[in-house]
Amino acid sequence: MIEISATTEGKNIPLDKRIIFALDVDSVDKAKDWVEKLKSQIKFYKVGLQLFLAGWFNIVDWIIDQGLEVMLDLKFFDVPQTVALSVEQLRCRGVTFATVHGNDAILKAAADKKGDVKILAVTVLTSLDEADMKSLGFECSAEDLVLSRARRALKLGCDGIVSSGLEAPKLRKELGGNFLIVVPGVRPVKNQEDIDDQKRIVDIDKAFLNGADHVVIGRPIRNAQDPIKETIRMQNQVEQALKHVRSLETA
Repeated sequence: MIEISATTEGKNIPLDKRIIFALDVDSVDKAKDWVEKLKSQIKFYKVGLQLFLAGWFNIVDWIIDQGLEVMLDLKFFDVPQTVALSVEQLRCRGVTFATVHGNDAILKAAADKKGDVKILAVTVLTSLDEADMKSLGFECSAEDLVLSRARRALKLGCDGIVSSGLEAPKLRKELGGNFLIVVPGVRPVKNQEDIDDQKRIVDIDKAFLNGADHVVIGRPIRNAQDPIKETIRMQNQVEQALKHVRSLETA
C-alpha cells in the first residue's frame, strides 16, 4: 500500500504545467525552436546556467512573453548579501521559480528578497548517490540530508524544494503537502541501465505517486522520435497518477 500525504489540495496546477521542460541547449535559437515545438503541450520551461549564459535575460523574457512560465535554475550559491541582491534582480520579471543552493543564511537571504518569485531550495543533486555522499564527507544517507535541508528551507521561508522522487514520500509524510516538490532526474526505467549522469532517478508515474508537484524532464522528450507524442504519453501518465493520489486523499 502506498502512503501519500496531501499533495494536490489547493494547488490546482494545470496538467500542461506539471512537466517543466529542461531547455538544456547551448543557443537561444535552439531553445526557441524547442519552445515553439512544444508550447502547445508544455507551458513551463527550465532555463539553466548553460542557456542563461547564452541568452541572458533575453531568452527568459522571450519565453515569458509567449505566455509561458520559467524556472530559472541558476542554483544561487554565494555570500548571503550577494544572493539577496541576485534574487532581487528577478522580482517583477515574471519568473515563477528560482533555485538556491546553500546554508541557512543563504536560503534566508533569498527568501527575504523573493517578492513574486517562488524560491526552491536545492537539497541533494540527483546526480549524487550514496557513494558520492560518502566521498563528500557526509555520514548520513541522501534521504536524511534531503529531509534535514528541506525542513530548514521551509522554516526559512522557501516555497519548496528540489529533490529526487525517491525522497518525496518521506518529505510528504513528515512535512505535509503545503509546499512544492520539484523532481528532476525523471527517466524511463530502461535508462537505469544506460550511461547517464542522473543516479537517484524515478519514472514519471512514481514521481507523482510519491508526492511531486512538478517534474523536470529534458532528454527523454528531446531524444524521442516524436517529442509531441512522447509528451502527450507522459502527460497521460501524470494525469492517471494524480487521479490515484486524489482518490487516496479523499478515501
